[in-house]
Amino acid sequence: MQEVKAILKGNVKKEWIDYNGHMNDADYVRVFSLGIDAFMSLIGIDEQFRAEKQYTIFTLENHVCYLDEMKLDESFEVYFQMLDCDEKRIHIFLELYGDDGKRAATSEQMLMGMNQKNGRPAPFPQEVWDRVRELTRNYTPKEKPKEAGRVIGINRKK
Repeated sequence: MQEVKAILKGNVKKEWIDYNGHMNDADYVRVFSLGIDAFMSLIGIDEQFRAEKQYTIFTLENHVCYLDEMKLDESFEVYFQMLDCDEKRIHIFLELYGDDGKRAATSEQMLMGMNQKNGRPAPFPQEVWDRVRELTRNYTPKEKPKEAGRVIGINRKK
């Protein structure tokens, strides 16, 4: 079992840099969204599949943790791990790494298979479900990442 798999590589673009001189928070989410697009292709949901089957995936929930700054032109890689799945949903964990193995951000997401004809949740088509189960067997971590399942809030000292 490998536990993690790279699904996206790139470089930080000029238009992603904000007034603080690093990648804008929205563009971390953009990179994770591009990672989900790559993941969808990995499980067989590409442009042709969506057009023919009228089936896609929606993001139901997304929790991002910003861990380090990404700078202009810095190379990056996005890795994924499967946390759980059922016949309609995927609980996925993504990690964004920068230069020198810097872990810059994480994104925990709940994805839902959707019938585009009626706009309703629907089970994964069999060929997609087979790939999802295979990825779950091969890329589920032994221990849940520390950022997964976090609740946002202020920890007050007593």
